Amino acid sequence: MNGVSASADQGAAGPLIPVLAVAGVGLIGGSFAAALRRAGKVGKVLGVGRNAQSLARALELGLIDEAVSAEVAAARADMILLATPVGGLRDLLIRMLPTLAPRAILTDAGSTKAEVVDVARAALGGRCAQFVPGHPIAGAERTGPEAADAGLYRGRNVVLTPLPENAAEDVARVRAAWQACGATVVDMEAQAHDRVFASVSHLPHLLSAVYMEQVATAADARRRLDLAGSGFRDFTRIAAGSPEMWRDIFLSNRDAMLTELAEVRAVLDRAERAIADGDGAGLQALLETAAQARRDWRKE
Repeated sequence: MNGVSASADQGAAGPLIPVLAVAGVGLIGGSFAAALRRAGKVGKVLGVGRNAQSLARALELGLIDEAVSAEVAAARADMILLATPVGGLRDLLIRMLPTLAPRAILTDAGSTKAEVVDVARAALGGRCAQFVPGHPIAGAERTGPEAADAGLYRGRNVVLTPLPENAAEDVARVRAAWQACGATVVDMEAQAHDRVFASVSHLPHLLSAVYMEQVATAADARRRLDLAGSGFRDFTRIAAGSPEMWRDIFLSNRDAMLTELAEVRAVLDRAERAIADGDGAGLQALLETAAQARRDWRKE
């Protein structure tokens, strides 16, 4: 973990977030708390989680000041970041609702947004105006409190998909919190978000995992892995991410994932036909298109 020490200067009016609660104090949630603490934008940090050992470790690392239940966090916090797997969001919100303070702003870090919005509406009912959906575009294969990094969001994008019910000042406060972490904040519609990230985030993780599973279950897997080099390392790195989290993401974004898989399968079929037919020109054309697109990506 890098740079969690608090800033002494929190401004005459106090910090942006007097009491922050983080549900899921791992890479994403822990880094959010650490970045805000380093920026001097948070007062007290409450941690919520299913694993007592992880919460104890988060306390040791200074990521949180106190471990509390979801119900207590809902009553005491000014802002609550839900950084848990998408599949557990409904139950967490239901637990928080009875004690949720009127001033509290809920936001999340889920990689899908349309289903998250539906879940929040169903769980919170008339209180869903307090929920501002979000998605930080940052991550790593590391998990747990030790993975938290105060610099994780510096220079990264965060997408917000605000609800019509959200108060402008609540959206502005969530935006300001992510900006204090060093991120650039972009607004999108939830369905558009899910289509884009099925392609550029979710599908790469699935393809990496599928390939890694194929290699790892081969009869000569040990020999393959012993001889694998940098290309294998780079392609499979993201397959080491949290299985629980990615399972929930793939199922939550099912429709967009199925569309993207069909389109990738069509390209794989073209490549397979070119190889089977000895079609060097067709294969090279496909490879050249891919190579040029990769070279041009974020070209300075």
